[in-house]
Amino acid sequence: MKYSKAEARKRRHFRVRSKVSGTKTKPRLNVFKSNSFFYAQIIDDVKGVTLVSASSIKLGLKNGCNIEAAKAVAKDLAKKAKTKKIDEVVFDRGGYIFHGKVKAFAEAVREEGIKF
Repeated sequence: MKYSKAEARKRRHFRVRSKVSGTKTKPRLNVFKSNSFFYAQIIDDVKGVTLVSASSIKLGLKNGCNIEAAKAVAKDLAKKAKTKKIDEVVFDRGGYIFHGKVKAFAEAVREEGIKF
């Protein structure tokens, strides 16, 4: 049985989510990318609450889903996380392959001082 690209990503993400969960002390950093924009949020899965979120829409970037946009979203998210005293997270790549935009995002978050 052949799956579409989106269905295959959702299946991979479901498989990863069965193993990755965020807590209050170490929340989950989730990534989502559409054709137009890049989104990220830090989630406490115990309470089911989003603690911090950032996106290329909120930043008003002209080209919202490229590597530079992913880095800008990462810096914004890390700055917001620091104000909430979040310095360590579990990274959830959202079923995407760890290269390109996702890798650039992860490296930019690490450079800002968030550990995972």
